[in-house]
Amino acid sequence: MAKKRVVKDYDALTEDITRLVKQKYPSGYADHLVTYNDKEGKKVSALPFETDDTYYLIRMTILEAKRIVKDDEDFDEDGQLKEEIVDVEVEVDDEFDGAGEDDDDLDEGPTDEDDHIIVTRRRDDDDVQDIPDDTDY
Repeated sequence: MAKKRVVKDYDALTEDITRLVKQKYPSGYADHLVTYNDKEGKKVSALPFETDDTYYLIRMTILEAKRIVKDDEDFDEDGQLKEEIVDVEVEVDDEFDGAGEDDDDLDEGPTDEDDHIIVTRRRDDDDVQDIPDDTDY
């Protein structure tokens, strides 16, 4: 059975998934972003993350990835996950299916049109400006 694929904003992740992401990437996210062309041909970047049943692409630019780590108290001044956080084991609730109202789920069929990943930015705060990342394409 193929894993469910979900494209989601970092802020929309559950607390359990956020902890697992931090443990997978204890030295920050910026160096682990992948880029791809969406269905419309636009370059997008995301952080890949995988659980037993779901493959996530967590939307973020390089600048957002750096800002998330800088603003997160679980990371030290050097952008490293604090030791006490690294050692905490997180159990994902069995009822968690990786889906939610804000998910952009993709069908698993090989010929479905929406197998192309379509990424859109969602912002709840009008004050927050999405600054393009500094990667040369």
